[in-house]
Amino acid sequence: MEKLVYLLLFLTSVVGVGVVFWRGWVLRWNQVVPAALVAAVAECRTREDVKTLRALCDKNPSPLGRLLLLAADHLDWPKVDNTGSLETAARHEVVRLERGIVVLEIIIGIAPLLGLVGTIIGMMTVFNDIGEAGLNNATKLAQGIALILQATLFGLLIAIPALVTWGYFSKKVEVLAVEMETICDEFIRRQYRDKN
Repeated sequence: MEKLVYLLLFLTSVVGVGVVFWRGWVLRWNQVVPAALVAAVAECRTREDVKTLRALCDKNPSPLGRLLLLAADHLDWPKVDNTGSLETAARHEVVRLERGIVVLEIIIGIAPLLGLVGTIIGMMTVFNDIGEAGLNNATKLAQGIALILQATLFGLLIAIPALVTWGYFSKKVEVLAVEMETICDEFIRRQYRDKN
């Protein structure tokens, strides 16, 4: 039973490391908010410039690019409708950016609990051995307790880095979302300036 707990702790750590590398790769700044698109939006002052922006969005597929294409496709709509459509699409993009981060949150919860289960199982085994053999060897008891606490330690060593990376990725998604919102708002504002 103890081996099963350690196996589950090992699998939890492998999944956690996998999620960290996956989200780290996906959430790279230039992957979500390409610098070329940011520069193109800054230069996009008229409806004629929108063609250049569309070409760059097609060349640089990204969450920001998808949002800008959607806004550009609906420039013939009233500003309020285009903005509403863009906000809905932006929420979907943020959900896509957050994908997998919940796994880290789950690991934060279950890793210490698995460690605690391992500790309880180990304590039951040690106390059972004491009940059968008596308390003749204090060294053996101390070694048993030290072994028992390893499961708790492993659980915490998995949960703490998961907590740190979960906080980092959550904040990064928030910052990326604000950046995309700012850029899209600037694009919409410029394109509808003459109509107001």
